[in-house]
Amino acid sequence: MKKHRILPFVLFMVLGISTQAQNGTDEVKSNMKYAGCHTLTFFDSTKVFMEESGLSRVEFHKRIAMLDNTGCSMNSVVKMDYDPLSAYVEIRKVLVHRYSSGKTDTIVADGRGTVYDYVAPARLIYWGASQKMVEIGHLDPRDEVEIWSFRKGFTYALLDGDDESRYIPPMRGHFYDIVPFWSDQPIVDKVYSVNVLTNKHLRFSFYNDLTGVSCDSTIQGDRTIYTFRRHDIMPLKHEPAALADNDMQCKLLLSTAPNWESKSMWFYGVNEDYGSFKSTPEVTAKVRELLAPAKSELDSISILTHWVADNIRYCGISMGEGEGYTLHNAQMNFTDRCGVCKDKAGMLVAMLRAAGFKSYAAMTMAHERIDRIPADQFNHSVCVVQRRNGQYQLLDPTWVPNVRELWSSAEQQQGYLMGLPNGADLMETPTSPAENHYIRIFGESKIKKDGTLEGTFTVTAEGQSDASVRGVFSARQSEWQRNLELELLRVAPNAIIKKVTHTDPDRYLEQPVCITYKYSIPNYAIVDGDNLIFVPLTARNLYSRAMGHLYFDTTLTERTQPFADRCSRLVEINETITLPAEYKSMDYNAKIKGVVSPAVNYGCGFELQGNKLVFGESAMFNKRVYDAVDWPAFRQAVVNQKTVAATPVILHK
Repeated sequence: MKKHRILPFVLFMVLGISTQAQNGTDEVKSNMKYAGCHTLTFFDSTKVFMEESGLSRVEFHKRIAMLDNTGCSMNSVVKMDYDPLSAYVEIRKVLVHRYSSGKTDTIVADGRGTVYDYVAPARLIYWGASQKMVEIGHLDPRDEVEIWSFRKGFTYALLDGDDESRYIPPMRGHFYDIVPFWSDQPIVDKVYSVNVLTNKHLRFSFYNDLTGVSCDSTIQGDRTIYTFRRHDIMPLKHEPAALADNDMQCKLLLSTAPNWESKSMWFYGVNEDYGSFKSTPEVTAKVRELLAPAKSELDSISILTHWVADNIRYCGISMGEGEGYTLHNAQMNFTDRCGVCKDKAGMLVAMLRAAGFKSYAAMTMAHERIDRIPADQFNHSVCVVQRRNGQYQLLDPTWVPNVRELWSSAEQQQGYLMGLPNGADLMETPTSPAENHYIRIFGESKIKKDGTLEGTFTVTAEGQSDASVRGVFSARQSEWQRNLELELLRVAPNAIIKKVTHTDPDRYLEQPVCITYKYSIPNYAIVDGDNLIFVPLTARNLYSRAMGHLYFDTTLTERTQPFADRCSRLVEINETITLPAEYKSMDYNAKIKGVVSPAVNYGCGFELQGNKLVFGESAMFNKRVYDAVDWPAFRQAVVNQKTVAATPVILHK
């Protein structure tokens, strides 16, 4: 059985919409629910036929109406992305239904028309991806484009064979798919049909918004046809810093793999069979050299992790067998000193094994949720090492160059799957305590009678906050001084910077970053008779580069969607200001609400002690991924910190 048809009721529905579409889009244009949209897809149909080997043949058919000039521009070219090493695609037929004339132009059909095949644009990863394109040319609003296309194969390339075997998925005999039932432009009806052998035991589930979703199945001999539909798909209005669409909007996951343990064992076997982690004399010698000064188990792990992080440059090129889920071998990675995440992870596994550790590759999905259906929801490869106590520790040499962590906490609350000989279930990285990512600013200053502020302040940071502060040293060394000065001049443009001292950026593993400023700022405070008016310098959000929460839009008073920050963090600010005289009382016009919640805590205060004013502020953000109900506390803490930075203290003698 080589072909199949979509279920009759679905075909009838599609033909009905097609007839409606041919009558023009007047009713659509007058429907206010589509106001502000650029296109309307009348139907989007996908039919999949899976063979015993796992190879899938997919037919696509869609019809799109242009609602405005932007929509016309968006659809002036039809594109299909693919990797020639693992997929074959065709743009079989393209029609343009002209609204003004009522005629239909055939752009591509039956061998007529031009289909271009170009190398796809790329950045950092150059694996030979291509695009097939058809130029449609000028479109007018209310014109409609109808497209038929075909694909066989899959996304990731294993470079195995030069015939149809290249199109068989890496986990041979199995099928998986991730189907977004959402869109950034409205769709009247979307249909996804898959024809599989019944004994493959297809597992599937919808996630997130299930409005308008339906599922039907029909048995035909030894095969089952599953048909999934969703009506009236409207674009989601995204709130700032919202999660990935697949975490919030309707999606369908399908897989014939029985569970995550089977996927784990397969991933382990693929790389062991290929010899991805086999050491070489050169690699072993380098490991011995690096570990000569190591004093402990963790010290050895840290040295190897950071050597790979800092010495294997991130750049992906096609390097023969070993793309996709097969990790390039140690000899290639060590010789070329470049690769993508899987090459960095594979290099670290090989070096850890050469040092006597039990280590394995793992897969994860950066900044997107992995759900329970064992479809291939992965975009990133990392490493795990088994400690002497039997516990596994995650390592990520891709995300920790010049970072003091071994596993980037920007990846907390993230699913991962270890490739172990006996299999492993899907796991999730824990929340990293906020105090592991502190930024502390301590200042001592003095206000002179003329309002000049003189003093010092010191910035220290750890974890992800350390990495953010350390960003001032990411440019050429000749630019370090200027970058350091700009962090103060940004809040006090007339500051005179007398001296800046800091820890050695190249020795970041030895201690957290520490930067100390000595400064003078003329006319900083207003001295008006018996009154003194100023904002403590340290309150003015120095080094905001390490305080990502300050960049959230707090004009949004309520949220319905979850949101994400870069990392959990702790902000602690303290300053003691010596005043030009004793002041008896203080006015502070800002309304600061303390925040106490499981997600966020905030507090600040001022205290007069003779001729000194002591200022303190603390903000603790306990998550990377927040629920919508966390927004009021998160927002209040951000509003508080911004308010304190802008509101002067008024002291009276």
